[in-house]
Amino acid sequence: MKKIVIIFLGLLSLPVLAQKKPALVVGIVVDQMRYEYLNKFYDRYSDKGFKRLMIEGINCKDNHYNYAPTVTAAGHASVYTGTVPAVHGIVGNEWIEVSNGKKMYCTEDSTVQTVGSKSKAGMMSPKNLWTSTITDQLKMAQNYKSKSISIALKDRGSILPGGHTADAAYWYDSADGYWISSSFYMKELPTWVQKFNGEGRPQKYMNQGWNTLYPISTYTRSAEDDSPYESKLPKEKSSAFPHDLKGGNALEVIRTTPYGNNLTKEFALKSIEEEKLGKNGTTDFLAISFSSTDHVGHSFGPQSIEIEDVYLRLDQDIADILSYLDAKFGKNHYLVFLTADHAVAEIPSYIQSKRLPGGVFDTGKALSEAKTALMKEFGDVEIIAGNENYQIYLNQANLDRLQISKEAVGKVLEKSFKKQPGFAELVNMREAASSPIPSLYREMITNGYNQHRSGDFMYLLKPQWFSSSYKTGTTHSSLYAYDTHVPLLFFGWNVKPKEINQRTNISDISSTLANWLKINEPSGSIGKVIQ
Repeated sequence: MKKIVIIFLGLLSLPVLAQKKPALVVGIVVDQMRYEYLNKFYDRYSDKGFKRLMIEGINCKDNHYNYAPTVTAAGHASVYTGTVPAVHGIVGNEWIEVSNGKKMYCTEDSTVQTVGSKSKAGMMSPKNLWTSTITDQLKMAQNYKSKSISIALKDRGSILPGGHTADAAYWYDSADGYWISSSFYMKELPTWVQKFNGEGRPQKYMNQGWNTLYPISTYTRSAEDDSPYESKLPKEKSSAFPHDLKGGNALEVIRTTPYGNNLTKEFALKSIEEEKLGKNGTTDFLAISFSSTDHVGHSFGPQSIEIEDVYLRLDQDIADILSYLDAKFGKNHYLVFLTADHAVAEIPSYIQSKRLPGGVFDTGKALSEAKTALMKEFGDVEIIAGNENYQIYLNQANLDRLQISKEAVGKVLEKSFKKQPGFAELVNMREAASSPIPSLYREMITNGYNQHRSGDFMYLLKPQWFSSSYKTGTTHSSLYAYDTHVPLLFFGWNVKPKEINQRTNISDISSTLANWLKINEPSGSIGKVIQ
């Protein structure tokens, strides 16, 4: 007799658990932060700030901007839209509107009013941003029941991350030392913001002066302190420590000290508390941009003791934020990412002293000689309408009227610019794909070109050259790696420690967040999900 064995295979009736989302997403942009700073000062950081993000989170070690010019407004817009200036429209901090020839500031809006001050510093909004942001998409996905708030000393560092639907965007006004906003967001400042403004925190900080956090002899990763290559703060006789901070308008000078970051952190934590962020039964978003690193970097340069000190102090600010979030929500209930809006070049005179190539391009002289050459070729007619972001805007009406081709103008411009020290290449921006430069740079120029707001020609300079009217300090905006390589760290909710050495782009941040949060990407997104 055969035995029949019947085996029943079935699925266990286990309950399907819905994946929880973080109570709060905190986006941190550190203005002008090189990736290098994570490693350069690593063993001087505490275990609770940058180092904790690197060890316990995801560290994208080869993260870059994929367009030029690399400046603050374009950077913040690109982080939060997941796309490039060609799509989101923020091609620089300023540009010339091709349709009317008028200069435009990235967030200016004459139809709104300042809220919280009598100055015009609040006549701003995100109207020039053409696409949605990850903050917009998160609110939409939750039927606008969540909150998003954005904070930075700089208006553009707050407004662009907040997108079009932010409940509030705040920025700093040095007229009174207040955090202000715009009638785009609100009719009046909340009571808690008014109270915060009334505490006089900027004045208290500036009365302390600025000396190094640790004994100055320990700052061995930086160049000498009293350097002729560094800028001086107002009315100071030396660029060296200590800085007394009593010259000029102290409420403005605070931007160029670590106290600007302290103030930003304090205001951000206060906003979490007062707005009950993360306690609304949805996923809320807080966008923070630390602007003082940029001001200090421009003035003193990446090899300065001031930069080392400002990052050691910012490390403490980051630690304070993480500790607060731990206590408020628990590590696996909030998500943090940290990146930068651009990096920075070395001070040319400093690297020249070390026998390295570099210099300052005399844009005024180059344009003057180019205009003379154009007049000689085409007669007494205005050909150049303006110059912004290393781009030359042509007067198209005059070209059409006199039947002068852009190609003919380009030949004259290139011949003239070639005479200038530091010049590398003149690129027809509309035809950048055929320019005789490396394919990576061609793509970056294409990604940064917007026919409504960009110039006709971009003049590329040699590495470590930039345009400036100052003999000290430094800047950014090029397509070279020293301006494009920035940190990207993820930490907290569902994040396991990992180092990623493959190339990632800034446009990948919002795509990754959208994927993790199970929401739509921003409307112009071109990024890939970081695995």
